[in-house]
Amino acid sequence: MSDSFKTSVAGIGQGGCMEIFEAAREFVRTEARLVERRLFATVFEGADPAGVVDALRGYQNADGGFGHGLEPDKRCPDSTALDVETAFDILLAAGARDDELVRRACDWLQSVATPEGAVSLASPVVEGYPRAEHIAEWTYVPDLNPTAGLVGRLYEFGVEHPWRDQAEASCLDALAKGFPEDAHAMHESMIFLEHSGERDLAKVREWLPKLSHYRADASDPSYGVTPLQFAPTPDNPWRELFTEEQLQGHLDRLVADQQADGGWAITWEPPSTAATLEYRGIVTVQALRTLKAYGRLPIS
Repeated sequence: MSDSFKTSVAGIGQGGCMEIFEAAREFVRTEARLVERRLFATVFEGADPAGVVDALRGYQNADGGFGHGLEPDKRCPDSTALDVETAFDILLAAGARDDELVRRACDWLQSVATPEGAVSLASPVVEGYPRAEHIAEWTYVPDLNPTAGLVGRLYEFGVEHPWRDQAEASCLDALAKGFPEDAHAMHESMIFLEHSGERDLAKVREWLPKLSHYRADASDPSYGVTPLQFAPTPDNPWRELFTEEQLQGHLDRLVADQQADGGWAITWEPPSTAATLEYRGIVTVQALRTLKAYGRLPIS
């Protein structure tokens, strides 16, 4: 990490951290979607998590899946597993429970899964709507991303479903053949491995440098999955993969990356100005949650 970068974050004390939070709060209140505003209110202001569930219901389709651009990189109203995963993440972040809502989503996942239980991030239904360039044919292929991550999230909910059991067996078979080569798929697999009893820290540590889209160096501003995404809280079982210096470096980077308007930027191109703001709202709330978890914000 460069000396100039270290200097840029070294002087941030408690007052500066509060300024970071207040500026981000103003950005969320001004620019973020209702669902992120409700999530912010729940996580940082003690609001009832039921409000987050209510906001999510507007994105759930009659088939039980989620769509309508809940994940903003495609503006498709039809259900996709990517939107289901986004809904699960929001519920988990809020500490909200609605087992019926989750089971209906699992019914939809089961309806579109392969005979082995695997699902794809998206499908050709997105092609009739604006979408980011990377939402392409590769996202139509059933894979560990998102299947493994969805199964892991269901274990975090404690929700049982026939699809979960079927997909779990499929993921175990796939991972027995080797880890994926992309950091996104590895992240999904690690969420799964937290709950499968197959967690091998040494093996995962050896594999991480081989991943594409893994951003180990905090001074690298490019797009990628960082250690803080693999270990978003200090008590995450994957934290042991990373040194304290490495984690603190990425936390410093996260602080330094806050923009003048109070929000955090993104490093890819969504399909519209609205989608860009929506995603900035998502990553801003995520940044604040990570900083809070690691003790970088002076709030309880």
